[in-house]
Formats: sequence, C-alpha cells, structure tokens
Amino acid sequence: MPGIDWPVVPTVRGSMVLSMLYQLEQSQWWPAEAMARHQFRQLDTLVAHAAATVPFYGPRLREMAWSQDRPLTAEQWRRLPVLRRPALQEAGDAVVSQAVPAVHGRQFTLMTSGSTGRPVQTVGTALTQLFWSALTVRDHLWHGRDFSRKLGVIRQFTMAQAPPEHGSSAANWGAATDGTFRTGPAAALDIDRTVREQAAWLARERPGYLLTYPSNVVALARHFSEHGLDLPGLLEVRTFGEVLEPRARDGCRAAWGVPLVDMYSSQEVGYIALQCPEHETYHLQSENLLVEIIDDDGRPCRPGEVGRVVVTTLHNFATPLLRYELGDFAEVGEACPCGRGLPVLTRVLGRQRNMLTLPDGDQRWPNIRDPSEFASAGGPALPPLQQFQVIQRSLTALEVLLVCPRALGADEEDVMRGYLAATLGHVFDVTFTYVAEVPRSRGGKFEDFRSEIHS
Repeated sequence: MPGIDWPVVPTVRGSMVLSMLYQLEQSQWWPAEAMARHQFRQLDTLVAHAAATVPFYGPRLREMAWSQDRPLTAEQWRRLPVLRRPALQEAGDAVVSQAVPAVHGRQFTLMTSGSTGRPVQTVGTALTQLFWSALTVRDHLWHGRDFSRKLGVIRQFTMAQAPPEHGSSAANWGAATDGTFRTGPAAALDIDRTVREQAAWLARERPGYLLTYPSNVVALARHFSEHGLDLPGLLEVRTFGEVLEPRARDGCRAAWGVPLVDMYSSQEVGYIALQCPEHETYHLQSENLLVEIIDDDGRPCRPGEVGRVVVTTLHNFATPLLRYELGDFAEVGEACPCGRGLPVLTRVLGRQRNMLTLPDGDQRWPNIRDPSEFASAGGPALPPLQQFQVIQRSLTALEVLLVCPRALGADEEDVMRGYLAATLGHVFDVTFTYVAEVPRSRGGKFEDFRSEIHS
C-alpha cells in the first residue's frame, strides 16, 4: 500500500501468496503419508471435474474404473493410462475443460518450446499463476535471497518480448514477488548475445543474482576465468531449463566464488522440483503436483533408480494433465537429511543443449527460434517442415536434418539458410540431409541443436 512503509500492507494478490506460503511452510515438513492423503483428496475433486467437463478423459477414466462414489486409491490411480505428448497434441481442444470455474480467474495459453519434438499447447489460469508465484517466493526464502539486490536474467525471449541489443531494465524482480515483497531492480538480456557480449553486460549491470541456463553458465564462467575477469557483488547463480552438469557448479565456484542453485520446471506444469536449501538435491513440489517416477513397466522407482517423469497438475482445471509423461528421466533419492518430507530427486536427466561455437572461438546460445516467429517478424515463410535438427560439424559447417513431406527446392533451401543465419547470428556452410525421423538423445528427448565441437 503506497505511503505505508512499515509494517508493510501487501496487495490483495500479495496477501494470497503470503497465505499460501504460510501453508507451504507447514506442509514441507509433513511425512509422505500425510502429503499423499492431501494430494488424493485434491485429485478426487480434479478428476470429478475432468470427467464432467473434459471430453478427452471419459474413456481413460473408464479404464481405471473410476467412480465419483468412492475415493481414489494409489493402486487405482496407477491403472490410469499414461498421457504421452503425441496423444496430448492430437487431442487438441478435447483436453481443455468446457466449464472452468470462474473463481479460478482469467485464462491464458501456454506453448512449450518444442524441445521434445512438436510444441504442446495448454491453458493456464490466474490460480495456476498464483501457485507459480508462491513457489517462486518459496525458492527465494529457502535460499535466503536478499530482495534488495539486483536480479540479472539472461534467457531466451520471444521476438515480441526480446529486450534491446544492450538489455533492458525493470523496477523490480517481476510478477512473482510484486505485491508481496519490495525488491531491487532487474535487468534482462537475450541469450542470443555472444558470451563476450554477455560478460560485458554483466560487468556493467553487476547483479546480485544471475538467472540463466546451465550451459550458458559453463561458457560464461570459462570466459571470466580465462580472461581474469571478476564479477563483484554476485551472490548466487540460478539455473533452469536444462540438465545441470557438475562442471556448472564447479565453474561458478572457480570464476566467482558463489554457489549455483538449480530448479526443475516445464512450461506445461510449472515448477516440478526446487533445489534443497541445504543440499544439492531437489525437492518435488508436491503441494502443486503429483509426480511419479516410474520404470518401463509402470512401477514406482525406488531410491537410486532412474525412471520416467510422469506429472499430474493438481490445480489446473482449464487443462487438467493427468499422468502426463514429460519425456524426462530422473533418479529417485532417499529422504533428505534436512528433515523436509517433500520427496527427493538426486538427478534430473532431461535434454541438454550445447553451445554454438563461432569461427573465432566465441560461443553463444544456439537460439533456434520458432519458424512462425521468424515469418511474423517480416522474414519469409519457411518451407513445409515437420521437424528439423541442426548439428554443428565444425567451426564453419552445419548439417541440418530435415523431416518433411518432400525434398525442398534450391530456393527453399536458401530460405532455410537465411533463417539459420538470422537465428544463429552467423553465416555457416549448411548442408541438408533428408531423414524419416530425427533421432532422440539418450534421455529420450529431441535436441534442436547438437554440437560436435569440443572446447
């Protein structure tokens, strides 16, 4: 409330976030049995809503003999067929509720990056955004962040959101904390800047916290170390969006003497797991999602075992995702010594993106933008493509694997070359190879860019 500096009076939305945080502070210490009991209590309500308003789920719920007259059990729940990405894509509007409760607020569309193949489109609500805000603040509080410091963000933006070449600034850390906590300023830079340009930007901005991708952290830390550069005032690096390799943590300590805190999330469901405030393992955010790690036979994995990540959104009544398989793999951990009852993942084995290496040795994020964005920004329309993958074979050459209904003409291939030059920021020698299917990584995910250059 303007004019009230202490004690602070938060906004209405900020008050809701604080109310949720109060509950999350209690539930993080619950034993597994108590958490499961509350999850299935919420599931009963969600499944009844899906059965009544989402046409897609009728046949699936019959397979597990669901009845509104009796509570769900874990054994019954595991009989519900896993929802895989192709089925979700083909379902279209049939997976969207025809009667979202009005109290859940405004609706908006979420589109994935297509990192595991074709993009997936879902619908979120103001309520799902509220949970995202509460969990964001939980992460800040877990790790004791100083809200008065500057936040620096280097990430991919859509063409409509992209900051200017030299970055942009904001008065606070953004929507998650706005109305709840007064924060310092924020600064943002698009990931398509080279590592050298990013380093210069960081030296100018001097953020207290840096949020970016793990592979970008590795490249930045190497650049700072090799050139004897420093980043005074940096307190912590935060990463998201990729598999985290140990060398990223090592690089942060070597280059800047700061810790790295990672998170596991997806566009479709939000936060899946946050790093423990006392250890380098991850706690599942069980108050908002039911997360299952299952083996090839569909059985729950035990500590030390690696399995497929299957998630259920507990509060998205617009696009209920029931037992949705993300395409990631993760390793189940033992109970955490910190005492929190939230389940533990020791490793997340999702897709990993490499850095693009330019002929002069500089590196940048391989920003493979959505072709539709390229066309809408004034570029020519791309030829009909079902899927493609860019492979860097050398410092000057790229091979592009194309999955399309027919071979492209010479003019169409030139359009593709122009698109790659625009998105990658350099003109490479490009050859095209037509394939029936682009192979996936060992983790089961599609990579739109793969580098065979070793630093």
